[in-house]
Amino acid sequence: MTMDADLTKIAKDGLWNNNTALVQLLGLCPLLAVSSTLVNGLGLGLATTLVLIGSNVIVSLIRNLVHSEIRIPVFVMVIAALVTTVELSLNAYFHELYKVLGIFIPLIVTNCAIIGRAEAFASKHSVFPAFVDGLTIGLGFTLVLAVLGAMREIIGMGTLFAQANLMFGEAARNLTITFSHDYPGFLLAILPPGAFLGLGLLIALKNIIDRRLAQRVPATSGALASSES
Repeated sequence: MTMDADLTKIAKDGLWNNNTALVQLLGLCPLLAVSSTLVNGLGLGLATTLVLIGSNVIVSLIRNLVHSEIRIPVFVMVIAALVTTVELSLNAYFHELYKVLGIFIPLIVTNCAIIGRAEAFASKHSVFPAFVDGLTIGLGFTLVLAVLGAMREIIGMGTLFAQANLMFGEAARNLTITFSHDYPGFLLAILPPGAFLGLGLLIALKNIIDRRLAQRVPATSGALASSES
């Protein structure tokens, strides 16, 4: 298998086949708690992606220098340092968004997906594959956060990109899309039960797509075999 093929598989696993939220079901606490709007979901997802990339790269660089007996504490220290850096940066440059995300930024340290990728992948591969793994795992997680946040925001409040200025500055304040000024809102969608229902729908949709793709493969293989014979 070529390097390009390896990287393609890593990317597919991170974004779809082994998606952190839809397949591994990791990091669900912040995912369900923060994804009440699209902007909140994007904010937490990008913060998590930065930590994933940084931890994967650093763990890959030091993998031959750390004794196996202490590798987990070292990995946790690396992740904690990166989370602290991201938290302080958010507090300094995106203070209002930082206040909205609250405790869920420091809780990135406890996200099993990050320590899991450090141990299962980054500690066994060179820097570039580790970087691609961290990037795609993070983007897959961010995508689920963004889609779930958009769903809950549209159904719950009838808007999209509400409070976009928290992430993109005052110039983005007018980006908010209001679908109906008379929409009374659907409270369940922005409450915790709505998060569980929304995530369940996304998981079901992914399973349906995977099943249909799996059914296409034998049909295509059979057609090719018939044409060759």
